[in-house]
Amino acid sequence: MGARRQLGRIRRLVVKVGSGLITTPEAGPERRRIAALAADVAAARGEPAREVVLVSSGAIATGMARLALPRRPRSMPEKQAAAAIGQSALMRHYESAFKRHGLPVGQVLLTAQDIGDRARYLNARNTLLALLRFGVLPIVNENDTVAIEEIKVGDNDNLSALVASLIGADLLVLLTDVDGLFTANPATDPGARKLDTVEVVTEDIARLVWAGAGAGSVGGMATKLEAAQKAATAGVPMIIANGRTEHVLERLLDGESLGTYFAPKTDRLGARKRWIAFAVPPQGRLTVDAGAVRALTQGGKSLLPSGVVQIEGDFVAGEVVAIADEADGKEFARGLVNFDAPELRQIRGAKTRDIEPRLGYKSFDEVIHRDNLVIL
Repeated sequence: MGARRQLGRIRRLVVKVGSGLITTPEAGPERRRIAALAADVAAARGEPAREVVLVSSGAIATGMARLALPRRPRSMPEKQAAAAIGQSALMRHYESAFKRHGLPVGQVLLTAQDIGDRARYLNARNTLLALLRFGVLPIVNENDTVAIEEIKVGDNDNLSALVASLIGADLLVLLTDVDGLFTANPATDPGARKLDTVEVVTEDIARLVWAGAGAGSVGGMATKLEAAQKAATAGVPMIIANGRTEHVLERLLDGESLGTYFAPKTDRLGARKRWIAFAVPPQGRLTVDAGAVRALTQGGKSLLPSGVVQIEGDFVAGEVVAIADEADGKEFARGLVNFDAPELRQIRGAKTRDIEPRLGYKSFDEVIHRDNLVIL
């Protein structure tokens, strides 16, 4: 048994399970694996007032088995047809497995639009919280039946991080078919070493990605690291662990050092800033000078027109834009912009007093107010 982690009290938990853990391409849902998962989740909910949300892949793999398809569909209509057939069958398996533990389940299907639109985001949040209050286990999946590429989150690793942010979870656990993040592929490199803790997902950590996903899986280690970054910025710790390890959730919650632990940022974002940071794809990009970078990251200031050196995209006031550092071109913040792109191009580099002479009016002093800005 390894060293123990100090997770603190986990009141609200999000668990993501990969398709390869609960299905096979030939047979679809594996009853034994789903039963083991249900027992583990039920045990995790055993502590009074602990709430669990399950994000589950496997609908398309289940549909493939039902349709006797030899390989994963490539066209969007075929994927959607497989998901339509598979989702209801998968939920029946979950309903039966959790019923043995006295746990009712509820299906929640989401698209990126449900998270990107502020009103729908709040509605999704309220629905999930209402299910938890009723003592129901929400089972979340992307709505593959209707989602097209433009409105897809794309993988359930990132979806689970968005759900954890959405409901203010205390921990996110990604259950997969590997023991955690390794320094190399353990299947081919005997010197590969598992990392117990990752404080920050740096470029060096990102380079450790290798193909650790099964044949029926969409994601891999790359999407898990993306999820870790989202969770960390939202103030949610995350663990990647092997879902085939016996009683893995119970042992993780007890503090055992299974898998790889990703530390959260110390300052937990409020709900509105979590939405700005992750829920909405940026509609444009602002490149800012070194003075603006310092003012935003160190001084907690708003972004003024004088610091903007380049504007990309055709956005309107109120939309989310990415903010990049002129020095290296890397995005370091996001925020709700106060001006349309054509307006901003007219006042780029200007002092606040010059906004009205250039535009003929002045609605705001700031391009992005600090209350609507998130440092990533």
